[in-house]
Amino acid sequence: MRRLTDAQIRKGISSDPDAHATDAAFWKDANIVMPTPKTIVTMRLDADLLRWFRQQRGYQTRINAILRAYMQAQL
Repeated sequence: MRRLTDAQIRKGISSDPDAHATDAAFWKDANIVMPTPKTIVTMRLDADLLRWFRQQRGYQTRINAILRAYMQAQL
């Protein structure tokens, strides 16, 4: 996406049959959901595991999502 111009992006959106403009009626029943605050923790992880996660931005968010998926699978 970063390599595309604004015009190319707009052209792609206009040619997408699933892309629809929204209006006030669309948002009428929308609810604002604030993210839950995070708690800072200290934990020991294997160095190679942490290196693997840190290869991309947002690694802490990914770790959180993986732990949440595991938690929900146990419920």
